[in-house]
Amino acid sequence: MTADARGLYQQIILDHSRNPRHLGRLAGGGQQADGDNPLCGDRITVYVRISGDVIDAAAFEGTGCAICIASASLMTEAVRGKTIAEADASGARVRELVTAAPDLPIDDRDPLSALAGVRLFPVRAKCALLPWQTLRAALHQDHTIASTE
Repeated sequence: MTADARGLYQQIILDHSRNPRHLGRLAGGGQQADGDNPLCGDRITVYVRISGDVIDAAAFEGTGCAICIASASLMTEAVRGKTIAEADASGARVRELVTAAPDLPIDDRDPLSALAGVRLFPVRAKCALLPWQTLRAALHQDHTIASTE
């Protein structure tokens, strides 16, 4: 990852953590799941509204580090209008993205590439992945608390 790319990704993460998109409960209800990383203190609730197999709306509430909040914000933007299978695939792609070797190339056309900077700090991968695991629990109505621990 070049220094220029690293700087751009840091700016995107900071923007999404300071100005999270789709923060709050969904009006009109839907499915939800809770996530918790007890060792680092990230706690999140993800809300989704689904019509058929398509995610009409996604939102979140929670407290956590900048990476967790930014990941949740990016996630809610990325999955709106997607099928459940596409959202699951995006979650798997994010897992690969944040756990890959630091020198592997990044697809700059993918908005979720901003999370690639996390691979430089492997201990922070759990922060980036908690929203995605919580989303998966909400989509599949898994009522256990999602965790990356």
